[in-house]
Formats: sequence, C-alpha cells, structure tokens
Amino acid sequence: MRIAALDRRAERLGLEPGMMLADARGRVPGLAAIPHDPAADAALLDRLARLCGDYSPGVQTDPPDGLMLDITGCAHLWGGEAAMHIALSRRIGALGLTLRAALAGTPDAARALARFGGPDKAMPDHTMPDRTMDVRALPIEALAAGEEKVGALRRAGFRTIADLAALPSAPVAARFGAETVRLLDRLLGREDPHIVPLSSPAPIRAAMRFAEPIARTDSILDVIEALVEQAATQLAGRGEGGRAFAVQLHRSDGHIARLSIATGAPTRDPALVLRLLRERIDSLADPLDPGFGYDSITLAVPRTEPLFERQPELEAHRERTRPDIGALLDRLAVRYGAASVLRFTGEDSHQPEWAGTLAPTDRPPSPSARPAPEPGEPPLRPLLLFDPPQPVEVLAAVPDGPPRRFRWRGAAHHIVRQEGPERIAPPWWRRKGGHDINPGLSRDYYRVEDEEGRRFWLFRHGLYGRETGAPIWYVHGLFA
Repeated sequence: MRIAALDRRAERLGLEPGMMLADARGRVPGLAAIPHDPAADAALLDRLARLCGDYSPGVQTDPPDGLMLDITGCAHLWGGEAAMHIALSRRIGALGLTLRAALAGTPDAARALARFGGPDKAMPDHTMPDRTMDVRALPIEALAAGEEKVGALRRAGFRTIADLAALPSAPVAARFGAETVRLLDRLLGREDPHIVPLSSPAPIRAAMRFAEPIARTDSILDVIEALVEQAATQLAGRGEGGRAFAVQLHRSDGHIARLSIATGAPTRDPALVLRLLRERIDSLADPLDPGFGYDSITLAVPRTEPLFERQPELEAHRERTRPDIGALLDRLAVRYGAASVLRFTGEDSHQPEWAGTLAPTDRPPSPSARPAPEPGEPPLRPLLLFDPPQPVEVLAAVPDGPPRRFRWRGAAHHIVRQEGPERIAPPWWRRKGGHDINPGLSRDYYRVEDEEGRRFWLFRHGLYGRETGAPIWYVHGLFA
C-alpha cells in the first residue's frame, strides 16, 4: 500500500506521495490513513467545476485535481483578476480545501505555474498569483511529460524549461519524441489548445399554446398528460426518469399558476404523474381559478435520475414477494408534504447511534452511507437502540474481561451466553485536537443473553488501564 495524497501537515513531517504506507507509519506511528477513492475524487472535482461556473462559463476539469477556467471577459464582473481570485479562493477555502492558482495566457502555462511556481504554491486569500513569472524558469517536471520522459530529460542535463526551449525543435523531437515538442509549444504559448468547457444537458421541457384559452379542468389535465408523454420521450432518450415535475399554467390576464410534485423513485409513467397532479390540485387550499382561461401550459422536469429498462417476465417473482410501495409514498408526500413522510436511511458513521437517521422519502441516499450489516442469528445489531445509552452495574471476572452479571432498572441479570468484544474506536475527528490530546474513549460491545433468554447489547466505555482506570458499562440496545 502506497500513499496517494497527503495534507500539508503530513508533508511538513517529511512524508511524500508514493511512499510505502508501512515506511510512513515507521516515521510517524500515529499517522491517520484512509483508503484512496478515485471515483469520489472525480465526483468532487466535477462538483467544484459546477461551482466555478458562477465565475466563468468556460470551465474544464483537469484530473486528478485541477480545474481550468477561461476568464476572458469575466474578470471585470468581480472588479478585476485579483478580486476574482480572492473571491474564488475564499469560496473554495470555505469547503476545507487548499487552492493553488495561477494566471497565464494558455491553460498549460497556468497549470505549470500553479503546480511549480514557487516553494509554497498554496495561495492565501490576500495574495495574487504572479502573472509575470516566466514558465521558462520552472523545473523540467512542469512539462508534464510523464516520469519516464522527465527522467530521460534530466539524464540528458535538462533542469529547467529554459534549457529545453533554447534548442531547435527538430533535434528535440528526434531524441525525445514529437509529443515533447508539442507539450513545450503549449507551455510556451506557441500553441493554444483552448479548453473544452463542461456542457450541461438541455433541460427537459414541453409546452403547448392554444389559439383559444381553455378553462375546463378535464381539458387542462388532457394537455398536461400530453406534455408528460412528450417529456417521457425525452427522458427515455437519455435513459433517465423524472424525480420532480413542475407545471406552469399561463392565464390570459398574465397570472401564472404553478403546480409541482416529486416522486420517491424516477419515473416516466404519464398516468402516475397525472394521478399525483390530481392529488396536488385536490389538496390546494386555493383551488385553480382559470378566469378567462389559460392560453399556454408548460411542463419542466427539474430533477432527473438514471432509469433503466426492466424485463417484467424476469422481475415477476420479485414483484410478488416484495411489493412496491413507491406509489403510496408519492401520494402521501403530495397530500401531506414531503417532510411528513420519512424513511430510515444510512449515514456515513461507524458509531451505532449515528449510523442511521430519518429522512424525507424524496432525499436520495447518501453515496457514502455504510452498508447495512449482514443478517445473522443472533443479529449483529439490535433493532432497538437507547438514546442515550443507559448505564448498568456490571460484574466481570477481570476488569477488561466480558460481563458475567449486570443490574439494570433494579433487576439482576445472570449472563449465560455472550459474544464479543466488538471494539469501536472513538470519532476523534469530531473533537478539537482529538487526534493528539483528546481522542475520546473506545467501546467494547458484547452481545449477551440472560437466563430467561433475553438478549442485550452492552458496551464498556473506555479501555481499562489504557484510557481509564474505571470503565463505565452501558446497555445500548435490545435484541428482538
């Protein structure tokens, strides 16, 4: 296992990307490491690119950790390049990220200056990246030609971009390849590759105008159904389904009535959407007033998700054994509001009390949520958890051993079976200075059964002799 990336504190301790994790922990025994997740990094980079769209329409991702912005014609909107840089730096810094920025005439030169333009390339909010710095003074690594090519250039005596730029192109291409010359030309501005901005898919919309205004509710619903069918065709072409549908009814006197619904799962079913819209109309405190009639109706699908085709013959058994209650949840959400219909969902936490929560049905599951534990007998986790855990008096053979008896709510329980411990580390990252001086106490969980067959989930709070001299026991949950 090798280190893929480091924070600045780890860099100051002398660690480097590419170092073996075992060697790094030999130098820094308390090093905290988490698995590298390239997919999550790419998703974060894409979200940052969308954020940067507020500053320039020309934004391109530069994986694995870069963004290119074409700010031509945009900087004056922020009071100049320096003010634009400060505003963007503060916004990204508020997300807990460190920004390295530079300005140049071409994307490749800006990338090189940001990554190699000084000993400390992280720009504080109050500084402006030096636009006048010449890329020729940068080390040869700024060419971004790959480790093998850069190694060959260094063995040939090239140390900076200026050393390579001083030679004619023909001998450089003959010895190091035409790609090296092309990268050099892009870096020096002889070739401007231009960026390819991210493009957002066209919104799903459908509209219908009328020569004569319509006022009958049945006619309005017929038109909306036709619009939903048009939107469903567009969604099918993208392999998506709608999670939210918004209807605007434009009255002849200029008034606009709005109807919106959300579904618990992506759908392209016009009948379902129409049924939910009927529910919405019936639940309106102020019924629709067509007045002299509506002369146009538009439908938009502001929220979509992937929706793949299913083969009913192969899904028939699953549908019989696991009925779909999505339609019921959608109707309840439309009638009583999405905030009134809740479901259990997982959270990204190894602490039992934080591993699950109640959330509206229209909120998508967290992509980082921990998977549910595998079923077993007895189950690994109880269905009922106490919040907060309730203290109990425990008798154990040794201070750090399993429990033998415990007293809870005035009743004594003699343990005949037990399994454990399952050790759960404290969430030190939630504490100020937690990794160094205040990490919290570990928990040792035991699944136990008393003489009457009742099952409990007990834990000892604190490791005896290492974290505390008098651990406290708690009952955290009950098994069915």
